[in-house]
Amino acid sequence: MRRVSILLTAVTIALAAAGGAAASGAAASGRDATITISPQDVNGAVDAVVSGARWQVSGVMSVYRPGQVVAIHVFDNGRRTETLHVRVRKQGATGAFRVALKIGDVGRITVHAVHFRSSALPEVISNFASAWVVAPTATPGEGSLAVRILQSQLAALHYVVGSSGVFDEQTQLGLVAFQKMTGLPITGVPDAAVFAALAAGDGAFPVKFPSHGRHVEGDLTHQVLALIGAHGQVEALYDMSSGKPSTPTAPGSFRVYSKTPGVNDVGMVDSNYFNGGDAIHGYPEVPAYAASHGCLRVPILDALQIYDWVALGTPVDVFFR
Repeated sequence: MRRVSILLTAVTIALAAAGGAAASGAAASGRDATITISPQDVNGAVDAVVSGARWQVSGVMSVYRPGQVVAIHVFDNGRRTETLHVRVRKQGATGAFRVALKIGDVGRITVHAVHFRSSALPEVISNFASAWVVAPTATPGEGSLAVRILQSQLAALHYVVGSSGVFDEQTQLGLVAFQKMTGLPITGVPDAAVFAALAAGDGAFPVKFPSHGRHVEGDLTHQVLALIGAHGQVEALYDMSSGKPSTPTAPGSFRVYSKTPGVNDVGMVDSNYFNGGDAIHGYPEVPAYAASHGCLRVPILDALQIYDWVALGTPVDVFFR
């Protein structure tokens, strides 16, 4: 497998109190010294990262001696491809190190650390830490580690996603809302630019009226609908289409005064009326631009979730950024 790029950089880390306390219990003589490493900045239980994203492996050596150096071995699908010698930094009675990795291809990457025998300490070999490096793309219906990463990072920003590990319609709708918030091309397809923006923490929804308590915010600039909790925090973000130029949605602060479940005679689904005939409702067509007759359209797949969240009297704030 061809490696496009790899970057290894050692930096100092601070140990967590629990990790430091456990490590300090190791034998001071060094006969029982251990090295423990673990991956950081990977996608949770699946230990996966997209190609080209930066992630890290951190290490703790239970006994510190001045001048300690460990060799970091990197294996690409079982074949050793890189070795870096890293100085261990003192952290109390223990040592610590961190290695940053950036793999520009796909495959299974495994790392371990070795302290070679010295006058102060014996040879010590760490556990193996591994991560899958996957292509930054997915297609509709695909079930993959890349989709799990996409869903995890979207959900962390409160975009609503679907079935775990499957690029379903719900996840695609969440992605569209994210693309709207970030100014990325609205394709509904994840690519390297999407994953890079997620890794950078882009796409967070800034609450406009945090003092309004539990309320709805309709962002006309980005065409995104947000459900805001009682303490001013985002709970859920949805794709939305507001009024077209000839029938624009009026900005302002309103309250839900009527709710109509199901489908009405003009195809509105689970409607929450907030300003005359304007409502938050599901509709079969929710384009990436303002296209309604003044309502805040949302995908039918999202309509019932929003309907159940919204109550009579819930404030609705509609605004341009």
